[in-house]
Amino acid sequence: MEKHILYFDNVGESNTDAVIEAAAKRAAELQISHIVVASTSGKTALKMAEAVKDSHIKVIGISHQYGQDKKGEWEVEEECKKKLEELGAVITTQSHIFSGVERSITKKFGGFSRVEVISDALRSLFGKGFKVAIEVAVMAADSGHIPVSDNTEIIAIGGTRHGADVALVLRPAHSGDFFSLQVREIIAMPRVKED
Repeated sequence: MEKHILYFDNVGESNTDAVIEAAAKRAAELQISHIVVASTSGKTALKMAEAVKDSHIKVIGISHQYGQDKKGEWEVEEECKKKLEELGAVITTQSHIFSGVERSITKKFGGFSRVEVISDALRSLFGKGFKVAIEVAVMAADSGHIPVSDNTEIIAIGGTRHGADVALVLRPAHSGDFFSLQVREIIAMPRVKED
């Protein structure tokens, strides 16, 4: 099989529209029914949901966990949440698989955990958006919003800082079975990574 990969010269939000267009196209080609999108405020997930609104594709937006920015608060904008729900999309969260309690231990006692090493390796080798796409796919699996099986494929979208700059086709996995996750295709990604 020969497929086109979209490469960007820069990371970040300026790539969002191109990522969404490429992800929607590839989902239709592969008859993928779930697209997971990293979306702090809900805006990027909303763009994706609007792009596929007349299709069979379900969009799952994954935001930062409660308390990421301010204790007890969620960063999702209420208006985005409402519009996502109207489109049949989901916006949800849970503890990040590449940080969570592990980061708390590092802050208190120093050193690095094995989970943080996986996170840093993905970020260093493939870029932050790539790491985020994998992370939100696992978070969506653990929260029950996507099917997980040996023959399931989804599209996962992540970004560097804001917006989207990576889209992947992958076989999802739960966090307890992380190493069965498979990246099957790169749809889009930046050529240059953020240091």
